[in-house]
Amino acid sequence: MNAPWDGAGRRIHMQEVGPRDGLQAQCVFVPTAQKIALVDALSRTGVAKIEVSAFVSPAAIPALADAAVVMRGIERVPGVVYTALAPNLRGAERAIEARTDELNLVMSASASHNLANLRMTRERSFAALSAVSALARQAARGVNVSLSCAFGCPMEGEVPAAGVLDWCGRFIEELGARGVTLCDTTGMAHPGQVVGLVRAFRRRWPVAELTLHFHNTRGMGLANVLAAIDAGADRFDASLGGIGGCPYAPGATGNVCSEDIVHALELMGFRTGVDLALLLAAARRLPALLGQDIPGQLVKAGRRLDLHPLPPSLTDTAQRASACGL
Repeated sequence: MNAPWDGAGRRIHMQEVGPRDGLQAQCVFVPTAQKIALVDALSRTGVAKIEVSAFVSPAAIPALADAAVVMRGIERVPGVVYTALAPNLRGAERAIEARTDELNLVMSASASHNLANLRMTRERSFAALSAVSALARQAARGVNVSLSCAFGCPMEGEVPAAGVLDWCGRFIEELGARGVTLCDTTGMAHPGQVVGLVRAFRRRWPVAELTLHFHNTRGMGLANVLAAIDAGADRFDASLGGIGGCPYAPGATGNVCSEDIVHALELMGFRTGVDLALLLAAARRLPALLGQDIPGQLVKAGRRLDLHPLPPSLTDTAQRASACGL
């Protein structure tokens, strides 16, 4: 029997959302060429999927106004899925024209959050997403649906799991979505809740592509990832450097940090396929790009066995003792 949290080589798919979810929350506009270079660097790390940008109104998210240029300009690495947020038909058309592999559609499990974030009821959102999904099928593009506030709403509190699963069913069975992402938008999830929801999802749709999207708002990101793995999940969104966040959780840290999660999982014996050294090199570029520090810890502390030399005073003492035959 394996020891607790012995991954025993189990495959975990890491999906990078920093170029979209991370950069959209920043106060600075990262130049287009730098965005392309960042995505290209991430492509070489071995992540399974990269959310490159969002095809939304530039007025809504100015930081991602160059979505089409970035998507067309990146280097495509075989085996990596390049996805983008496409919330409406016009956005979907632009994403398809820019050769996006997969359209990521979004609505909220919470009625209040959907009204606040998307300015429409959930039924209106579903109708709009149905049209986008039909367009994606015609263009032979994959569809993933991200369900915000699946673990709690900052305005309503608890979001019933039964309602979350009902929406998942409509996405998978009516829209034909290839995958569903359960999003912990403001970091309200806790491990027991995660286990229950993931197990219930897996019982109903054992072969659907399920992704977990956690934020580290209350410091439970890694605990929730491990709980989800224990319940049968194997796909996780994460953000380089832990950047990101949500306007409904002011002052909070961002998404779970890609390099921190990869480091932890590999120490436990899970197989991510990610080159951690390359991921860290990409993360170290972020402070200069963003003009501020990043939440991720591995960039600051180093990997577990990144060792340090003895202090000079101790080195001199050891050398003198050796010379004296001690």
